[in-house]
Amino acid sequence: MKNAHLGALEVSGSHDRGKEGGTLIGRLLTSSAMWAEEIVAGRPAWVHEASGVVFREVPAGTFLMGLSDAEAKVLRKIEKKGGVESTLEPLLDAARAWGPARRVSVGSFLIARHPLTVAQVRHFVPDYEDGLIEDDNTAARVDEDLVDDVLEALPFRLPTEAEWEFAARAGTATLTHRGNDKPGEDMLIDEFGDEERTAAAENPFGVAGFGSAAEICAERWSPDETRVVRGGAADCHPWQGCDEWTLLLPASRAELSYFAGIRPATSVPPQT
Repeated sequence: MKNAHLGALEVSGSHDRGKEGGTLIGRLLTSSAMWAEEIVAGRPAWVHEASGVVFREVPAGTFLMGLSDAEAKVLRKIEKKGGVESTLEPLLDAARAWGPARRVSVGSFLIARHPLTVAQVRHFVPDYEDGLIEDDNTAARVDEDLVDDVLEALPFRLPTEAEWEFAARAGTATLTHRGNDKPGEDMLIDEFGDEERTAAAENPFGVAGFGSAAEICAERWSPDETRVVRGGAADCHPWQGCDEWTLLLPASRAELSYFAGIRPATSVPPQT
């Protein structure tokens, strides 16, 4: 994989960097000249040459966003069979409060194959540290105080909630991309140094790890509030018997409260 690193000087000093293409460097980093088309784990990928971050191209499409009535019925069946530790009422009540499932269309875009790792965040923010994570290949977490600094350093943007959920569902309309079975801890993946394991965790769009780390989306929970996060099942591991598996559902959403990972998105580079 090609990797022509930029120096720290080149990724600091601009408050518009988080807005994709907002600066000269941002435009250069999102131009076709800074991307390589490669095959990663048997699938086409776009590799950002400066950082080595692998992106998958998500096709345009329309899907049912949110927890559908059909999914709610599946959850009720799981509950009736004794597949829950407490009750799913809080989840179902929250889903109703978010609004009914609705059909949403998204254009094509690129999204990172997995959340940015500690090593990848350090490429853009050299002084980034996480005292709880020792492995550089683990998904990095940032808190509310650091998230804006990291976003300003990235030449990418955050995915919208619709983009995130569309990529997580990957053309399916079930609880997870694996089907309607209750998801288990075997779906958790938070460390991406093992290429074979990462490839095995990919969904039909070639993207891995959805639902494991809480991931920040572009929208705010409410005006002037913190951002929305999706997922977070690995952040609760080892699970304590509180139905943490529901965080693996593509429809789950919450407010950023402590820390979360970043899975960047960007426009599809122009063909040359």
